[in-house]
Parts: sequence; C-alpha cells; structure tokens
Amino acid sequence: MDEKTWHRRTEVPLVLASLVYLIAYSWRVIGGLEGVAHVVVTAVILATWALFIVDYVVRLSLAKDRRVWFRTHLGTLAIAVIPVFRLVLLLRALTHVPGMRPSAGTRLRTQIMVYGAGAGVLLIYIASLAVLEAERASPDANITSFGVAVWWSCVTITTTGYGDFFPVTWMGRAVGTGVMFSGIALSGIITATLASWIFERAARNHDDAEPATRGQVRQLLAKVEALGKPAGEGETEGR
Repeated sequence: MDEKTWHRRTEVPLVLASLVYLIAYSWRVIGGLEGVAHVVVTAVILATWALFIVDYVVRLSLAKDRRVWFRTHLGTLAIAVIPVFRLVLLLRALTHVPGMRPSAGTRLRTQIMVYGAGAGVLLIYIASLAVLEAERASPDANITSFGVAVWWSCVTITTTGYGDFFPVTWMGRAVGTGVMFSGIALSGIITATLASWIFERAARNHDDAEPATRGQVRQLLAKVEALGKPAGEGETEGR
C-alpha cells in the first residue's frame, strides 16, 4: 500500500475521529466533568488523538521521499497536533461554485479564504476551551466561564488586546501566545489574498499594462527570428 492509498482509505474515518475528539473535549471542559466521567472522556480524547499520530507516522513511513513529504505536508503535522483542524476539510464543498469555471488564481483565493475562515473559527473555539480549562482552577483567574473565554479568544486572535480579561497561569499564557501568533498569520494570509484579488480586478481589461513573462518574450523572439530567415534556409538546415 502506498501513501496516497492509505490517505484515501483513512480520510473519512479521521474526519469522524476529529468530530468525536471535539465533542469529547467540549464536554469535558464546558461540562466540568469530574471522577469517572472525566477519566472516560479523557480516554476517548487520547484515543482519538493517537489515531492522528499513527496516521501521520504511517503516511510518513509510506512516502517515497520522506524529506520532501515532510516539507510539503506541514498541514498534516498541524492536524496531528490539533486534530479538530481536520474538520476544516469539510469546507471543501464551499470552494466549488456550481456552473462556474474560475481561473486558477480565483480558485486558490477562494480556498484560502474559506479554509482560513474555518480555521479561525475552530481556533477561537479550541483556544476558548483550552484557556478555560487552564485558568478555571486558579484562585486568581478572571476567565472562569466559557462566554468570557470566547470573548478573550476573539480579542486575542485579532490582537486587539483590551486587557479586561487575561490568563494568569503559565498554561493559559502559552495558549494566548499561540493564539496571537496564529491570528497574525491568518490576518497576513487573508490580507494578501484580498490584495491579490483587488490587483486582478484592477488589471482586468488592461492587458497592455501587464508585463510580459520570460516565456512570452522567448516565443516572440523565436517568431521574429523565423520571419527573418530567407526562404528555404530552414529546409537546408534540416538536411
């Protein structure tokens, strides 16, 4: 079995496992589970998480060139670390508009916007759960409810920084650091995508102002050279 076959066969089961992971983690944090219930739900979380680790290791071992595969599948590594990001792939249907044949650039920008928005929403939700779980046990905590945690995540991911709520534990601050850097990255990606779209719209119907590529220049020079040759020269060279 090769890497592509393994990926095709495990894609749907891993999406379901990602959904189970999200439900179990949400239940443990929002429900404030204790005792046996906490142990059982934690076991489910660890079991589903282990599936993604195993999937990543197997795909890496089946790859023909492991170094190239590792460099080109950093998203797979991110999903192995945070399994719920697998659910972003469910947004694939929103990147295809029936009856339309968009250009490659438009298709890429649509995918970036849809996946970026989906990843942002999931990041806010997971960060809210993580910071609430980290902070709730501290006597000095001011993030003590899920609603406040969501507000803090939204403020942090947009790097607004009101300062009305903030983490006091090292784990909560680690979550905050990750959310801030992720927010900056998402903002940069979305801004670049919008700028690319605006540039394409502005350049539309203005072909004369567009720079020629090197390939186009080479083709033009080849045609000019062909026109400048005397008749029959090409046949003589061929002989």
